[in-house]
Amino acid sequence: MTTEHRIEFRQIGSTGLTVFPLALGCMGMSGMYGTADDNESIATIHAALDYGVTLLDTGDFYGTGHNEMLIGRALLDRRDKALLSVKFGAMRSPDGGWIGTDARPSAVKNFAAYSLTRLGVDHIDIYRPARLDPQVPIEDTIGAIAELIKAGYVRYIGLSEVGVDTIRRAHAVHPISDLQIEYSLISRSPETEIFSVLEELGIGVTSYGVLSRGLLSGSTPYPICSR
Repeated sequence: MTTEHRIEFRQIGSTGLTVFPLALGCMGMSGMYGTADDNESIATIHAALDYGVTLLDTGDFYGTGHNEMLIGRALLDRRDKALLSVKFGAMRSPDGGWIGTDARPSAVKNFAAYSLTRLGVDHIDIYRPARLDPQVPIEDTIGAIAELIKAGYVRYIGLSEVGVDTIRRAHAVHPISDLQIEYSLISRSPETEIFSVLEELGIGVTSYGVLSRGLLSGSTPYPICSR
């Protein structure tokens, strides 16, 4: 006798977007945790989609564009199966170093144009600044993404690793779908203030690091770089 397991999709916040309960983070497919094989990575994306996963998470700075191009290859004949969450704003130098954050409205639109091309799609499902740019009011950044929504290039706006004040200010400009933040049994700081504000405003949470980079799964974490 076979037993059918029914997976209940979950709504992200109050925006109406629904997803499979688990997402696939693609950062590690572009050298962020050591070497990776493109064919194996594409096979992993295909397997995840075949098993029902709908949300793929990436950043335009993962592998300085490599990750988006990889996902674009994986979705050549499967775009209708995937929702794309893209982070932008983190800047990198040719040697791979991190050189700051840029969330100016003109930069937002420029980043989006390159992401759409690398991914080979006509819209991004969730677009979010990777970090807060201290030089740019969050209202300006969110306003630029809202303009991309009106033009049809983006569907929803997300946030990543920001505090309560920024969340409220961003949400006042345009409804926010979700906050991407580290959360696990070991990393529980969002419980202090952030989660209650998200519930109040109807904003969802997409958690990462839920196994604390291997500490809670029995694997041995290792440093990304030695300094």
